[in-house]
Amino acid sequence: MMIQSLQNGFTLDNHYLRDLKGPVPVPTQYAPSLGVHRGSCPVEPHKDQEIQRHRSAQAAPLLGSCCVQTPAPMDVQMCQSIQPCHADHQGDLSAGQLLKWMDTIACLAAERHAGMACVTLSMDDIQFEETGRVGQVITIKSKVNRAFTTSMEVGIRVSVQDVREHVERLVCVAYSTFVGKPAGPQKVLLRPVEDLCSAEEQLQHSLASERRRLRLYNEQTFSTLLQDYHTLANGNYSSPGVCSRRDPLSAVSTEFTRVESIELVLPPHANHHGNTFGGQIMAWMENAATVAASRLCGCFPSLRSVDMFRFRGPSSVGDRLVFKAVVNNTFNNSIEVGVRVEAYNCEEWTANKPRHINSAFLIYQLANTPGDVPAFPQVTYTTQDGERRYLSAIVRKRIRMARKHILSCKEEAPLSVPWDKSNQVYLGYNNVAALTVLAGKQDWEASSISDRVAVYVHEEVELLCVQVQMEVMSSALHAFTLLADLTLRPLWDKHYL
Repeated sequence: MMIQSLQNGFTLDNHYLRDLKGPVPVPTQYAPSLGVHRGSCPVEPHKDQEIQRHRSAQAAPLLGSCCVQTPAPMDVQMCQSIQPCHADHQGDLSAGQLLKWMDTIACLAAERHAGMACVTLSMDDIQFEETGRVGQVITIKSKVNRAFTTSMEVGIRVSVQDVREHVERLVCVAYSTFVGKPAGPQKVLLRPVEDLCSAEEQLQHSLASERRRLRLYNEQTFSTLLQDYHTLANGNYSSPGVCSRRDPLSAVSTEFTRVESIELVLPPHANHHGNTFGGQIMAWMENAATVAASRLCGCFPSLRSVDMFRFRGPSSVGDRLVFKAVVNNTFNNSIEVGVRVEAYNCEEWTANKPRHINSAFLIYQLANTPGDVPAFPQVTYTTQDGERRYLSAIVRKRIRMARKHILSCKEEAPLSVPWDKSNQVYLGYNNVAALTVLAGKQDWEASSISDRVAVYVHEEVELLCVQVQMEVMSSALHAFTLLADLTLRPLWDKHYL
C-alpha cells in the first residue's frame, strides 16, 4: 500500500502534511480520480482565489469616512445594519435574509447594465467564511463581470464590519446569472461590458467565461461521475471509505429527515416585475433545509456553503410553493440537504400537477467541531430514490473538493524539496512520520477504482490526503527489493519520469 498526501502541483513528493495554499494544476492522469474531467467540465479557479485576496485585508482597520472610496459607476452597493428581525434565535444573521439581500443587489446591478428588467437564472455555489451578528453592518457590492449574448454574470462580494472594532471581514463571494426580461417572445441581446480598467476587472471578465462553461456542462459531467460511483457502490470492495450502503442497524434513515412546507405567495413576496422574488424563494429553501438538518443532529447546525441555486421556471402571486427537503448524505464534519421547490396555481393545485421551479443543495456544519470527529450520525437509504440522492451527494462533494484543494489555491511555498545527501536523513524521517500519521487516519472515501489501482481521499480543514493502493502478485521480499532501489522504479512505475 502506498499512502501519500496531495501536494501543490499534485506531485507525490516528500512533503506530505502541508496545508494546500498554492495554485495546483491537475495532471491529466489524475484529473478523473478527483472528479475533474478535462474538456467536459472545466472547474472554476476563481472563488478561493477571490477569498484569499480578501482574507489578507480582513484584519486591516477601516479608513475614516473622509477616505471612503466611492463605488465605480457600474457598481451597486448596499449597507445594512443587522437588526434582531434579521437574525435567528442565536443572534446570528439569518442566511435566508442574507440571500434575499444578495439577490436584490445582484438584480439591480444586472438591470443597471441591461437597461431593462432582469430575472435570476442561477446563483453559483457560495462558501460562507464569516457570520454577521446583531449590531454589525453588512456591506454587499455587486457588478456585472461579463455580458454574453443573452445572459450576464454578476459578481457579489459580502463583508461584515464591527463598528466598535473598525474591522471588516469577508463573508462570502458569489456569482449570479441573469437574463433580460423581454416585453415580447424574442430574447434580449445584451451589450458587452466595456471599460475594464483594473487588473481585477479584466481577470473576472476572463474567468466569467470559464464559469459559464462550468454551468453549461455541469449536468453532463455530473452524470458521468455518477455512473462511476454506481460502479463503486455495486463493487465488492473491503477498503475503508468506499461509498457503500451503511449498516441500517447503526445508521439513521434519510426518510426520518424529510420536511415538507408550503408557502402562499402574497404581494409582499413579489419583486418589481410581479413574479415571486428569487431571494425570498431561496430564503424559504434555506428554512426547510435547516429544519431537515436539525432533525438529524438534534441541534441547529450552521449553513456553510450552497451548491448552485437553479431557477427552472417562474412563479407569481397566488401560487402555492411546496418545499421538500431531505438529508442526502453525511460526511466527516458536514451534511448535505437537498431542497426541491414545486409551484401550483389554483387549477394545478386542484389537479395535483406541480411545476418544478427550483432546486439546490445546502451544506451544514456544527460550530467548533474537530475535523477528525464525526459531527453527524451516519445515514442510510431505504428506497431507490434515497440511493440516488446518497451517491449524488458523494459526487457533488468530490467536485467541491476538487475546486477547493486543486484548482483554487495560491502558491506560497515550493512544490517539493530536492533531495541531496545533506537532507536525506531529514527527508527520510519526515516521510516515515507522515506515512505513519496518514496510515492511522479513518474514513477514507473511494475516488477511483480501476485496473487493480484504487485511489482514496481524506479531507480535513485545509488538507487533502490521497491514498493509492495497487494489488500485485509478488512475494514480500521481491516487492521490498523493487521499492528499496530507486533505480528499479521504472520497472514497476510506468508513470515515473
